[in-house]
This record gives sequence, C-alpha cells and structure tokens, in this order.
Amino acid sequence: MVLPVGPGDLLDGHAAAGAVDAPLGIDQVYGDGPQRHEGRPPRLECVVSRGASPAAGGTILLDEIGDISPAMQARLLRVLQERVFEPLGSVEPVSVDVRVIAATNKNLSRLVKKGVFREDLFYRINVIRMKLPELRDRREDIPPLVERFVSKFNRLQNKDVAGVSEDTLAILMEQDYPGNVRELENIIEHAFVLCRGGLIEPHHLPPSIRGDSEIKPQRGMGALTLKALEAMHIADAVQRHGGNRTAAARELGVDPSTLFRKIKSLNIALPAHDDPRSSGT
Repeated sequence: MVLPVGPGDLLDGHAAAGAVDAPLGIDQVYGDGPQRHEGRPPRLECVVSRGASPAAGGTILLDEIGDISPAMQARLLRVLQERVFEPLGSVEPVSVDVRVIAATNKNLSRLVKKGVFREDLFYRINVIRMKLPELRDRREDIPPLVERFVSKFNRLQNKDVAGVSEDTLAILMEQDYPGNVRELENIIEHAFVLCRGGLIEPHHLPPSIRGDSEIKPQRGMGALTLKALEAMHIADAVQRHGGNRTAAARELGVDPSTLFRKIKSLNIALPAHDDPRSSGT
C-alpha cells in the first residue's frame, strides 16, 4: 500500500511491485492524469513525480520486484533509464526525483536466464546489492528475535507470557528455518495460541518442530533468561570442540569474530587458552 510520507522519507511501494498490474496499482505508481477520468482531478498523487509527490526527494521501496509482469518491467525500465514518465491519461512527461530500492526473495539471475525477468532491468536495479544472510547462518540472532516476538504477541494478544524455557530455546536454536525470520515468528505465534502464560514450553511448539528436534530436555535448572540460555549454548559448543572457538563458530553457523564478541558481551567463562586449532590454521 502506498502511504503519504514527508519528503526524504521511505515510501513503501509494495503495491508498485507484486500487485502493480491491477489498475489501482498502476495509478499508485504512475499517477493518473485528469484525462484518465474525463476531466476529473486525479484520484491519487503520482508517487514518484517531482514537487507535489509525497516521495519527491525521498526513497521508494519496490517490494517483490521479481513478481512484476513483463509489461510492468518495460515501464519500470524506462523510468530508471530516462528518469521521466508520463502519468496515465496525461501527455506531459514528469521528471523522477527518487531513490529506488528493490527487494525480492527470488534469484533474479536465475529468472534472467529463464527469460522471465529482463536482463537490462536487472542490471539497472543491481547497482548496489545487499544480500541478507539466512537465519540459519546467523543463529545468534534467534534469542533476541524470540524476545522481540514474545513482546509483540504479548502486546497484540494482551497476554503476559514471560518468554521461552531453556528446552524450547534449545529446540529453536537447532532449526534450519527455510522460511527465515517469518518462519520463526510463525512458530512463536503458534505457541502463543497454546500458551496462556508463564514460559513457552516445547509442547507449545508446532508438532513438526518438536518431532524433528533431537534436543534432550535438561531438568532441574529452573527458568533462565534468553541471554543466559544463549551463553549456555555457546559455552557448550566451545566445550564440545575442546576450546576451539573457530570450530564452535562453524557449528553454531556464525562468523568467528561474531562468536568472540558474543563471548565477551555475555561474559562467558572459558578456558584461558584455546585449543591450538582454534586459530583456524
């Protein structure tokens, strides 16, 4: 949905990508001139025009860029190349004055080879490329994400769930998350349906998660904070590898430098001297 924002702000142009082939979506991206409505004023301001546009001088986010039709790809390419366009129903060209960010969860290079996505458009939007690592490659983010989602669903569902138990976090830390962050959020939302309060336990998790997990429950340790559980997880990994922090980082799916920062920030007590192999040489 396109929402009014101030100059220099980020304008969410989600409708300008995946859903852009609908008449409303086209109006939102390219505007609609007076002639389109037989003399009536345009219903929507053009989101990328200079001056009157809410996005003028700012940034527009085109989400799901890999889902747009060939016709829309051609129109978007013209805007990016010539920096001008003509609103629907208008005969006057309008200058473009925005920064464009395109996002997708698809492999555009592969779509180009298949002939689904235009190669010239691909190179136009692939000026600076940023790839977000998958959640399984940054497992150190799982505890703070869990904490965030617990807070979010407490607010939305008016509950008072304290967090997740140590066994639950251990299970969550072992998942591969092909659906990345959204999958983790879905798991926590599922748990909130079953958990009325206190800590989220393994039996609150989806059956597929519980069935795939090989984590053995650890009893008698009481409820711990997410940071304490994360520290235990890291310490156990380092211990399993005889003090080799590089190998432990590889098992945890994080960069060694990230692991070192975590060890320091969480005040994890480790042997004074690492295994000689920990240098990675």
